Amino acid sequence: MLENFKSKKILILGFGREGIDSFLFLRKKFPAAVFGIADELKLEKLSKKAKKIIRKYPPTKLHLGKDYLTKVKDYDVIIRSPGIAPRILSPFISQKQILTSPTEIFFDNCPGEIIGITGTKGKGTTSSLIYRILKKGGRKAHLIGNIGKPVLQLLLSATPKDIYVDELSSHQLSTLKKSPPIAVLLNIYPDHLDYYGTFKKYAEAKANLCRYQKKSDFLIYNRENKTSRELSKKSKAKKIPINPKKIEKIIKIKNIPLKGKFNLYNVGAAIEVGQLYHISSKKIREAIKTFKPLPHRLEFVGTFKGIDFYNDSLATMPEATIAAIEALGKNIATLIAGGFDRGLSFKNVATAILKSNIKTLILFPTTGEKIWKEIQIQNAECKIKNETIIKAFSAKTMEEAVVLSYQHTDKKRICLLSCASASFSLFKDYKERGELFKKYVKELAK
Repeated sequence: MLENFKSKKILILGFGREGIDSFLFLRKKFPAAVFGIADELKLEKLSKKAKKIIRKYPPTKLHLGKDYLTKVKDYDVIIRSPGIAPRILSPFISQKQILTSPTEIFFDNCPGEIIGITGTKGKGTTSSLIYRILKKGGRKAHLIGNIGKPVLQLLLSATPKDIYVDELSSHQLSTLKKSPPIAVLLNIYPDHLDYYGTFKKYAEAKANLCRYQKKSDFLIYNRENKTSRELSKKSKAKKIPINPKKIEKIIKIKNIPLKGKFNLYNVGAAIEVGQLYHISSKKIREAIKTFKPLPHRLEFVGTFKGIDFYNDSLATMPEATIAAIEALGKNIATLIAGGFDRGLSFKNVATAILKSNIKTLILFPTTGEKIWKEIQIQNAECKIKNETIIKAFSAKTMEEAVVLSYQHTDKKRICLLSCASASFSLFKDYKERGELFKKYVKELAK
């Protein structure tokens, strides 16, 4: 594919982390090519790194701000960043143009082996575990994609001995026409409905992870998840269902430094990959025992004023919050939830809250109102026997939410940040939301 880019006009569409990586790689490969950068943000709103690169590589044509798509027609090759939906582009693209993405370019040109991991939740933890197991086993592994490094500049030094552990989002998978030889398909739940419109389209994007696999390939999948089970049928690869019961043959459950039953599927998937690469049980066990849980995923912040605080900011969907409630058990007294509305149902998370010992809800707009409304409906219908009187408070800032949590959480109980919603209405992303939570928990304890 790359040879087709020679003497072409190339547009980098979206100049964030992956757009910058694509630009630097392609400038090195094709220094004489005409380059353009298009982004919805104006120049002053771009990152410091983006502005520095723009200054370093003149003359690069800039198409920034709300009309950033109007000049797409002037380019031969368009490199689309994952956050830009293909449907948004369709009115501006002709059949003569090449529309591709960093993930597609990497898959088409990588001389090494790619292990692709996806799922609505757990893909970051699973990818990190796989990477750690491979490194412990002496393999030349690299952690890339969402959780690791952007991919294209890695092609400059890639060899057939390299193994790339690639955490793949639905956005990265949506236009992929090639599947990795080893694919890990975790769980698939409704998410990103504001981007895809329907759950079916979202699931179809995920299916590209295994859709193009060959009979000689391997698919490790969660047989207990209905959608994962259905998508696995699209693959011709040898199928290996994740079996948490097999974990005890490698490591005792009590020695796994990850909370929650759901994490056993992540560990189980990582073990299966390690065994495909003939890593010894001893090395796999060592890698898992010394694994440090990733930030914002049931992260224990600490005990302050007698209260245990947990940061689960990556819980951007109801199923993740349900899993967190199950993992921490009856000791949760306060739940901080709510956020950006992606059109998801909160019926099941309301049921989980009512079945728990949660006494206090601190709710962000706008989905906080939906969660509370669903709880009231279920309470009125007496579907759940709940003797605990649940109090609900509204908060518009993280500082306000943490102040309320200190006021209304009993000592020796848990305050859990697990929002069941995306962060974008009040915060830049889940990372900012989680970092602010940790900041105010520590500051306000003083």
